[in-house]
Amino acid sequence: MGEWKKTGCVLCAQNCGLEVLVEDNRITKVKGDKANPRSKGYVCRKGANIAFHQHHAQRLSYPLKRVGDRFERIALDQAIGEIAEKLKSIVDAHGPRSFAYMGGGGQGCHFEAAFGVRLMRALGSRYHYSALAQELTGTFWAHGRFTGRQYLFAIPDEQRADMLLAVGWNGMQSHQMPRAPLVLKEFSKDPDKLLVVIDPRRSETAELADIHLAIRPGTDALLTRAMISIILEEGWLSKAYIEQHVSGFEEIEAWFAGFDAREAIRVCELDYDLVREVCHQFATRRSCMHTDLGIYMNRHSTAASYLHLILLAICGRICVPGGNVIPGHLMPIGSHTDERDPRTWRTVSTGFPALMGVFPPNVLPEEIMSENPARVRAVLCCQSNPLRSYADTTAYEQAFKRLDLLITCELAMTETAALSHYVLPARSGYESWDATFFAWTFPEIYFQMRRPIVEPEGERLEVSQIMVKLADRLGFLPAIPDSLKEAAKGDRLTFGMELMKYAAEEPKALPNMQYVLAKTLGKQLGSANLAALWGLLQVAPKGFRDNAARAGFAQGPTMGEELFQAILDHPEGLIIGRSDEHNNFEMVQTEDGRLDIHIPEMADWVKGIDAQAEAEALKPDPDYPLILQAGRHMNMNANTLMRDPSWNQGKRACALTMHPEDAAKLDISDGQMVRVVTEAGQAEIEAEVNMATRRGQVIIPHGFGLNYAGKEYGVNVNRLTKNTYRDKFAATPLHRYVRCRVEAL
Repeated sequence: MGEWKKTGCVLCAQNCGLEVLVEDNRITKVKGDKANPRSKGYVCRKGANIAFHQHHAQRLSYPLKRVGDRFERIALDQAIGEIAEKLKSIVDAHGPRSFAYMGGGGQGCHFEAAFGVRLMRALGSRYHYSALAQELTGTFWAHGRFTGRQYLFAIPDEQRADMLLAVGWNGMQSHQMPRAPLVLKEFSKDPDKLLVVIDPRRSETAELADIHLAIRPGTDALLTRAMISIILEEGWLSKAYIEQHVSGFEEIEAWFAGFDAREAIRVCELDYDLVREVCHQFATRRSCMHTDLGIYMNRHSTAASYLHLILLAICGRICVPGGNVIPGHLMPIGSHTDERDPRTWRTVSTGFPALMGVFPPNVLPEEIMSENPARVRAVLCCQSNPLRSYADTTAYEQAFKRLDLLITCELAMTETAALSHYVLPARSGYESWDATFFAWTFPEIYFQMRRPIVEPEGERLEVSQIMVKLADRLGFLPAIPDSLKEAAKGDRLTFGMELMKYAAEEPKALPNMQYVLAKTLGKQLGSANLAALWGLLQVAPKGFRDNAARAGFAQGPTMGEELFQAILDHPEGLIIGRSDEHNNFEMVQTEDGRLDIHIPEMADWVKGIDAQAEAEALKPDPDYPLILQAGRHMNMNANTLMRDPSWNQGKRACALTMHPEDAAKLDISDGQMVRVVTEAGQAEIEAEVNMATRRGQVIIPHGFGLNYAGKEYGVNVNRLTKNTYRDKFAATPLHRYVRCRVEAL
């Protein structure tokens, strides 16, 4: 007899609430959870197919060690001991910069990061490589200059907006906000609201739009500079808002004076009058903006994000109802690391700084292949698959083969695991207590701690538990008295008092608190992650406590325990806080409490983005005349988490889409096999001729090229991208503008 259980999706950042039927320890049916306060019963095709993520032939159950060209099963304690000994040997011989941690929990399991980062720090390293730096650190950095902290980024308040400007975002497929397809459909049907989409392709979202600006690929920064220029020239800026809430406007105003917006828009291949009308509407309505990978992974990535923030600021649309607002959070998804601070590490060979606390995966191959004595020699890779997830698969293969030690903690035998020296089996998001800290609700602060709904097989552990074992074997854990272990067996209030006493007496306790909790309370709860959540709630900062009080939780010393119990009592998730929606500016952490829009380091970059320079840079290359969009969100891909291709059986999941006119010039018909060639490599793929694709642009989705059952399914688009083709400041890959040619086969 099966049992319906509540959980959440781990396949994208929206983590929609699910109800699943579990029979004989297997997920057999899935439906949206109507009781979930954020997703309200919505579920997309990916969430409905999580059984393929949980149950498949490549799941790992036991530790493995590479012996020659094959893997042998090894006892867990032996694996932990050997890994610890080798890590210590490498760091002792070559220094802390020789070790890098790559992970953070991806789309579904963030508690790992608290343990992984602490282990990294204990080894003396700060090299945390994360998927955040594959996409978002440029915009986080720009927000950090505006708001004072890189983790204080603004999201669109579409609920109270009457205009939504979607730039490089196809929410009908990629979501990136709760219930995105439903929200967009409701928005587009409302006669009092305006939906504008800027996207080269006539995407599913563009199909709904009142206005679609089919921009020339790669010209988003140029268009945004033109829009700012038009608004300033026409006098549509919000002078009262700027006077009250903005610093640095006088310094940046000159960057746009006399700018030839008409010629810039011509280079963007758009209609000037239509763009001017969009500018007027955006400046005068209750407007908000939603940007996505079409910006973050495109030419001028960081500069474009900066220009978008300037556009919002001069129109008075940041920290106001219906604009772009800073959401509250229980825990930020990253830390503030200012590159101007000499304490902020940079990569040894490529010189890139940590942004939002993480380093860009694009530079890691170079850091490993460098001849610098301090090069990276050991990598701990957790719940990520860089050999399919990050740019330039060939460079990653070469680099990882050179490592002295590669440890992978993973659910499955991925392409990265297959190159590792040790592979440790991780529990999935459905076998463990875990959660994410994505902040995409306002004013509510939503949280769901997923609980185990199926029993783990073999020797699978939470990645956090693996980290605890490694830290313990390395000697990083302080001595824990029996009295604290005994207290953990009783009520949590008594345990908390004993923990405070211990922390006051043991100087190593506080920096290693997550490990202490895992070894005490975690033993009783059966989860290091759950113990870490309890600890996090006890020391939550005042700002969050004020938000929790607005959501109905009583202020006082027992608030943390009350919140913890409420989370346990609500497997569907709940609202644990509420931001002050009438005073969003209280979130700003600049010295004067105003938005600082002048970033002097960006002056030359912004002023260099003009019609003449862009027209020259965008001239077609006769060897690579087409522009490849390397990666596309759609309901048939889920990064590399869905390894069993049968979830897409009968669907045309991985194809090269191209416009009929481009296909006709190359004598290519729909369904024909073609060869795509870039500077990085080449691949053979089926062509899909589609009117929605822009002329001159071709598209390959990401998340394919996975090795399963002895066969590679689909094309690994990262084989076609160079890791050195990246944003010059944040090093995010420019996947949305890769020059290529297509040849008929």
